[in-house]
Amino acid sequence: MCDNKWYLVYRTVQEDLSNLFIGVFIVALNWMDVTQLSFNSLLLLEEVQLSWLPGWLNNDYLHIALIANPHVEWYFRHKCPQLNDWLDGVLQDGTSKDLTREEIRNAEVQIMKSMEDLLVYVTNPAVYDTLPFTTWDDQALLELADFKGKTVIDVGAGTGRLSFAVAPLAKTVYAVEPVANLRKLIRAKADQRKHQNVYAVDGLITSIPFSADFADILLGGHVFGDLLEAEYAEISRVVKPGGKIILFPGNTDKDNAEHAFLVAHGFQWSRFEEPQSGLVRIYWKATA
Repeated sequence: MCDNKWYLVYRTVQEDLSNLFIGVFIVALNWMDVTQLSFNSLLLLEEVQLSWLPGWLNNDYLHIALIANPHVEWYFRHKCPQLNDWLDGVLQDGTSKDLTREEIRNAEVQIMKSMEDLLVYVTNPAVYDTLPFTTWDDQALLELADFKGKTVIDVGAGTGRLSFAVAPLAKTVYAVEPVANLRKLIRAKADQRKHQNVYAVDGLITSIPFSADFADILLGGHVFGDLLEAEYAEISRVVKPGGKIILFPGNTDKDNAEHAFLVAHGFQWSRFEEPQSGLVRIYWKATA
């Protein structure tokens, strides 16, 4: 579920405060205590995660933190060169002179709080499986399609919550996840649970590494919505005619752009009570 950076709590901020610059908001997910982490933890981030950062982070805090940690700046530039122009702007703005160690550490912590989900994925992804919103009843997903004997793609698989819900029924499940540490966790969980039909593979919702008409069912949770046309084209491409696309959850409980797009493209939808999060929307469509 981590193919893109927008999770339910972050989407709510975006929608309710869409007239403001999102980067100034630091959303406390409270998944882990980042004050216990070294700022060097950012050296574990992968290229795809780094590519999401512009417009996400507070530039003033980032300026201070990178000036104090030039090796992290170096890593960002070399791991993801497309960030260089953005980094140039961040480092030209703001001030970092005569700051105390406490002020520098505060900037580091604020940056880590704002990317708390990314740090969970690269430092301790098992934390995600303990979060209340992952504790929904599997039957809520299983009743949306007949998964028996089917080839399933779970795009933006995260820790495999959807993949492992359908694995006992499906023929094969391909958990598509761009973060290597999460793919490692999925493989370990598959071995532990003796699911020899679950395969973790690298990929994005806009670049799924399978041929056209490959899967019977495609699943995605908290992943659709950044690039509507491109994402829809790609998830449609890999599903067979007569198959099914299920976005579970696919949206907050709002009549927003994602909802209008999906309904216009023939998706049915209903509401689902996600533990702790409240009502969210799920979408499904049979492919032509």
